Order: sequence, then C-alpha cells, then structure tokens
Amino acid sequence: MFRDDERTRVIEEVGGLARLGSLAAELASEAGGERVMLVSDPGVAAAGHADRAAEVMRAAGLEVALHVDVAENPSSDDVAKAAAAAQAFGPVLYVAVGGGSAIDTAKGANFVEVCGGRMEDYRGHDTATAPLRPLIAVPTTAGTGSEVQSFALVGDGETGAKMACGDPSAAPRVALLDPELTMTMPRRVTAMTGLDTLAHAVESAVARPRDPSTDGRSRVYGGAAFGLVSAGLPCVLEAPEDVDARARMMRASALAGLAIEHAMLGVAHSMANPLTRHHGVPHGLAVGVTLPHVVRFNAADDSVEGDMIRRTYAELASAAGLAGEGDRGLAEALAGRCAELLALADLGTTLGALGVTSADLPALALEANEQWTARFNPRGVDAAAFEALLGAAL
Repeated sequence: MFRDDERTRVIEEVGGLARLGSLAAELASEAGGERVMLVSDPGVAAAGHADRAAEVMRAAGLEVALHVDVAENPSSDDVAKAAAAAQAFGPVLYVAVGGGSAIDTAKGANFVEVCGGRMEDYRGHDTATAPLRPLIAVPTTAGTGSEVQSFALVGDGETGAKMACGDPSAAPRVALLDPELTMTMPRRVTAMTGLDTLAHAVESAVARPRDPSTDGRSRVYGGAAFGLVSAGLPCVLEAPEDVDARARMMRASALAGLAIEHAMLGVAHSMANPLTRHHGVPHGLAVGVTLPHVVRFNAADDSVEGDMIRRTYAELASAAGLAGEGDRGLAEALAGRCAELLALADLGTTLGALGVTSADLPALALEANEQWTARFNPRGVDAAAFEALLGAAL
C-alpha cells in the first residue's frame, strides 16, 4: 500500500521498537556522528516508552539525550525549549517517540536548531534555509499522521493560532509503526485520535491538491485509510487489547497522513482550530463532530466539481461496504458512517454538548474562514457558510 517513492520509509512491525537501535545507528552513521536527540512527552515517558527507546539506541552504541518537556498542544515556546536542548547537545539525528505533539516538536526543534530564528519564521512550505537533520518518528498514537508528513503544526506562542511549518527535509526518514506502543492509550485518547484519522482520510480524499502532479494519490491513500478506520475504530474501542486492530489503525493514520501530504485538508479542520483554541474542544473530537456536516455540505455542491466530490465520496463508501442509491446516496451513507463512528466514541456528538452556544458561532465562523485549510476544501466557503456548518453541528 505504501509507495517506494515516498520520502518516508514506513516500517510496520509488532514489537518493532526493538529495531530502533539499528535504524538510528544507520542514520547517525550516515550523518557522521552518534548523538541522538530523543523528543517525547510526559505521558509517553511515564508509560516507559521513551526510556525503552533510549535503551535500545544506547545498546547500539549511540549517545542519547532525552527531552520530554512537551505540551499536549505544543507551541513555539515548546519548540524553543527543545531546540535549546538540542543546541546544547549537538545531535546528528532526531528521534520522536509519542503522538503528534512530540513528533511536531521534534520537527520544529530541527528547524530552529539547524536554521536559527524562531518557529514563527518557518510558516509555509519549503521554508528551511538548510537541509534538516534526519528524523525517525515512532508514533504511540494512531491519529495525526505526522510520522509521514513534512509539516510541523504548532501554535504561535503569542496568539495560540496554529502554524503549518513545512519543508521536504522535515519529513521523517523512517516511520516505525509498532502497535504495541498504542496499547497504553486510554479509551478517550484512542477514540479522539481515531476520529482525527477519520477526518484526515475523508477530507484529504477530496481536498484540492497542493501539487497537481500527485496523480490522485490523496484519493487512493485517503480511501484506503477510511476503509481501515471504518472497520478498525469500533474494534479498538470494544477490544483495546486487539493488537491486529491497533495495527490497522496505525496503518490508517499513516495512509491518511500521506494523503494530506499530497492534497491537504478541508473545512472540518478549519473549524476545529478555533473550537480548540476558544472552547477547549480536543482536536480529534472537534473534527469528528463537524465532519458529517462537512460531507453533506460538500456533496450538495451542484457544480461540475460537485459531481467529482460525490464520485469520490461514493468510492470511499463503496470500498468500505456501505450502501446507497447512486453517488448522492453513497455520499449520504458516508456522512452517516462518520456520525456512527462519532457516536461510538461516546465523547459527545454536538457542539452544544461540548459547551458551544449559538452566540459563539459568528466569531468562530470568522476565525474558521481565516484558517489555511479552508482554501483546500473542494467547495468554496465563506464566513456565512462556516456559520451555517457550525449551526448544523450545534
């Protein structure tokens, strides 16, 4: 399923953390040194994963510095602290063990340590002023897809607004997917990261491509990811010890992450950022609550582009075994399945249940309309459309 010409080598293996030493030693040798900066977070460290990663790399003859001072939603301040630690240590290789927060912080530290300045200097793509150091990503969640992406998503230290900072050399050289590392996730985290993967898969499959030469990969990767999530998320929620289901969710996360690399995202993510910033709605839950309404909004487009949107939604629905009459019926089945998966998560199905009121909608809509993902949505949007979408999710 993974193409050989992607930037990131994806390794899927139960117990694969044991291979981290040899993988890191190989990349460190290529880089001409033996010092590794290991970035993790307090929760992952408490579960023992960071120490295990450090042990296998030290056993391979590497010198490892561990940095775990990473917030759940990292900002440029978190990046600055990690970069300062890296500058003092002098690594030739970064390894990130954790969810998107740890992986994105490692990417950000790589930018700042190598190129100088602040994270705010690297908004956009192709922004590194020198080749970045190699990175190995070892995800402990199945949600963000950051393990295969060239972007770091971090908050502006002053405003809290999400920044997308990217460069081809920021993409991890290796993504090591070991489903055993996800077994320590609480049910709530399993659900929210699963909903994030769901939204990545569905939005990227129809999003406007960032690079027209990507030959439809976002649709292929997104469709494959949706099929895995549709079947796998109920399994990991009902049987969290099922390592095979955990493996399928990790594969879905990586496939959806690759889809984003080729196309980007849409308006569910545009709405999620202000919902998280102003109302504390966790990101995965925010995209999960809004996604069914986004699918219906996009599928209602009566233009020529709307025909293509519905056709892609129908492909996703059919591949996952959903039934419906024609492309419109299958698109509605897709929206319905997204709503079913949200309900299975048992975290709330409406914005009203999460503390949002109708009085909040105008300001949320204005901020959503300013998000960078909005311009990649396949159907055009404005503040009024966002307010209507938020109202439908209320």
